Amino acid sequence: MTGQRSDARRNYSRILAVAEAEVARHGAAASLEQVARTAGVGSATVRRHFPTRQALLEAVFQERIQALCERADQLSRADDSRVALLDWLHDLVRYAVSARGLADVLTYEPPTDVPAAEPADAQAQHSCGAVLESAATPLLRRALRDEAVRPGVTFHDLLTLAVGIALATEHHAEPVVQADRLFTLTVEGLSPSPRPLPRP
Repeated sequence: MTGQRSDARRNYSRILAVAEAEVARHGAAASLEQVARTAGVGSATVRRHFPTRQALLEAVFQERIQALCERADQLSRADDSRVALLDWLHDLVRYAVSARGLADVLTYEPPTDVPAAEPADAQAQHSCGAVLESAATPLLRRALRDEAVRPGVTFHDLLTLAVGIALATEHHAEPVVQADRLFTLTVEGLSPSPRPLPRP
């Protein structure tokens, strides 16, 4: 029994290592069959550890998601609630741009109408989006309380903006540069300082 558990742990680690490399090359479209072949296991073994493609991708990005959660915790102690929220959102955009497939994982997340909505089940509670929502909601609530962001903004709004920017720029020659530019446009608006029209 102990030997079987050891084999299972080794298989899990090998599959995950191969999956990380495949996702880095091919993004969320990485082939589960190719992962199985490269890891030297059967497709059934891959699916036993990761029943769905989403489950495998969630595991691949677990460390990055954890880093974003830790960053949210650090920023929760910042003095300026607006700067704290925008810094975290900018980090999310950059992570999603630099890690192929992460934006696709986050598009699986269902919309929530209010910050910190309770996930419907245990699986949803541990999804990438739900974990990020739990970590970033205190930043958003504080910014809303301080009237530093528009009333009614939800975490799903922030997630949609970040994912949209990442997906729109992933094929650019310099995706991070372009993503930074779009993020700045999003924050500042297309016309931040209206000027009076010139008189005829």
